[in-house]
Amino acid sequence: MSVNVRELKRKSLSSLRTAVTAFNSLDNDGRTTAVLLNLQHAFEMLLKASLDAAKVTVFDKRSEKSISFEAAIRKCQETPGIKVSDGDAGTMRVIDAWRDAEQHWYATVDEGLLYLHVRAAITLYDELLNKVFGERLGDHLPTRVLPISAEPPQDFQLLVDREYARIAELLHPNRRGRAEAHSRIRALLAMESHTDPDAAEIREADVRRVERGVRSRKSRTQVFPKLSTVGSNVSGEGLTVEVRLVKTGGLPMTYVSADSGLEPSAIRTVDLEKKFYMGPYDLADKSGIDRTRATAVRRHFNLDSNDDVHSHRFVFGSTSLIRYSDNALRKMKEAKESLSLPDLWNAHRTPPKGKKPTPCTQPGCLAP
Repeated sequence: MSVNVRELKRKSLSSLRTAVTAFNSLDNDGRTTAVLLNLQHAFEMLLKASLDAAKVTVFDKRSEKSISFEAAIRKCQETPGIKVSDGDAGTMRVIDAWRDAEQHWYATVDEGLLYLHVRAAITLYDELLNKVFGERLGDHLPTRVLPISAEPPQDFQLLVDREYARIAELLHPNRRGRAEAHSRIRALLAMESHTDPDAAEIREADVRRVERGVRSRKSRTQVFPKLSTVGSNVSGEGLTVEVRLVKTGGLPMTYVSADSGLEPSAIRTVDLEKKFYMGPYDLADKSGIDRTRATAVRRHFNLDSNDDVHSHRFVFGSTSLIRYSDNALRKMKEAKESLSLPDLWNAHRTPPKGKKPTPCTQPGCLAP
C-alpha cells in the first residue's frame, strides 16, 4: 500500500468515526452539519484512496489539483475492482448535496431521512472498504460503539410524503414558516440526486418553483416526480441492520407541451458545463475507442447534433466548442460492444476527393 493510499484511508476512517460520534451526540446544536461534513469527507477520501490503489490518477491534468468529489464518483463507476453502482452513487451525491447546502447556506433535513441516508452510507462504506482493501468497518471501530440509531428505518416514500406535508403546513397563509419551508425544500431537492446526477446543485429558482407548486396544492408526485422512483431496501436488525437506497419503477410521469398552459412545479435548471464535461478526445478515451474511429461513431449516432441530451455547443465570442454528456458516452460504449467499428469508419469517414464512401453492409448501419 502506497503512502498516499494509506494516508487517504486513514483520513477517511477518522472522518467517519467523527461523523458517527456526531450522529449519536446528545447535543443537537450543529449536529447535522457535523455529520454531513465529516461523512462526505470520509467518502471522498475513501474513493480517492481506492482510485490511487487501482493506479487511476486523482489529479486533473489542466489544473493540477485533486479531482472533485463528483469526478471521483464517476471514475469509481468506471474502474474495475471498484465499480460503484448508480444507486450507491446516488446515495453519495445526496450526502454531498446536503453537505453543500449546510456548508454554504442551510437546509433542514428530516431526522428520519437523515438516519435512512446515514445508515445507507455506513452500509456502502463497509462494502467499499471490503471490496477494495479486504477490510471491514468493524475492524476500525471500538467495540463500545453503539448502533447508529436504535430507531428502525422507515420507508423512504413515507418519509418524503411526511416531509412534503410539513412543508405545506409551514407555507399556510396563517403561518410564518416560509424560511423553514425553504430549508426543507432544499433538502428534498438535493435527494433528486438519487436519480439525476445533474440535480446535485440546489438553486433558489428551483426552491421558489417548488413553493409555488405546494401553494397551489399540487401533489408531492407532481412537484417531485423523480423522488417517486426511489425506494429503500432494509435487511437485518440491531447491529446488523443494512440499508440500501435503490431506484425503483416508481410512479408514471406525464409530460406536457410548452404551450399547454401548465407550469411544471420542479423542473431543475442544469449547470451545462457540469453535464457536458467531455471533449471529443475525452469521449473517445473514456469509451475505449480509437480517436479516429470515434469520429465515425459520433457521426453514426449524430452525437454532434447539439441536442442538449448527448452534446452541447458552447460559444465564447468567436470560439465554438462541442462537449458531450454521459448519455453520449453510453452510446459510444454500446457501439463498441455491438457494432463493427471498421464498417462504421468505412461508411462515415470523409472519402478522398472524387470517391464515394464504402457502403456499410452491417445490419442497422446508417448511411453517412
